[in-house]
Amino acid sequence: MKPSAVVAARPARITGTHPIQRIAVLLAGVLLVAFTLVFGSASGASAHDELSSSTPEPGATLETVPQAIELTFTNVPATIGSQVQVLDAAGEDWAEGDVTITDTVATQAIRAGAPAGTYTVNWRVVSSDSHPIEGTFDFTASDGGAAAETPEASAGTAGPIETADPGALDQEPAADSGVSWGVILMIAVLISLAIVLALGARRRLKQGNNDAA
Repeated sequence: MKPSAVVAARPARITGTHPIQRIAVLLAGVLLVAFTLVFGSASGASAHDELSSSTPEPGATLETVPQAIELTFTNVPATIGSQVQVLDAAGEDWAEGDVTITDTVATQAIRAGAPAGTYTVNWRVVSSDSHPIEGTFDFTASDGGAAAETPEASAGTAGPIETADPGALDQEPAADSGVSWGVILMIAVLISLAIVLALGARRRLKQGNNDAA
């Protein structure tokens, strides 16, 4: 077969198809980056801190009432606004003093002389993103704690921990929207760049068609 025949057998290049495909791929890439930045930042900001473990563990059965409750979180909670209740079966709160925060661990002391039985731990802390989180779990003690050194130990306030008004939380500034001005500016630059490249490719395409004509 002659070389000219081989050349003639090759498929003709379709003029104008490749630039359009490049523009479409470029715009799709820009949109993908923009959506990733927006929704990735928003989902990351909306993820609040969580309770990762506790001592005692939920549902645990202990020999005696522990001296303190330890709650470990995925991030460092705020000391202000943190509260832990340790309620016995009669609803008496045996928590003593304020909650102490050390790194990611919140510790609540328990008064001496706590009786044996099942206890309900109600906790509420302010997470690192300034939003309150809360939860509850139970544990059982087969024997009571050490006797109180003084008879003046006063019982805490029983009952569930009062949470913040949901309406008040909704009125807070939308600081956790996750879309910063830097991200918006970056998206605008990417879109502008895509438009400029698309217009340039369109001009080159039109010029090529005119030259071919």
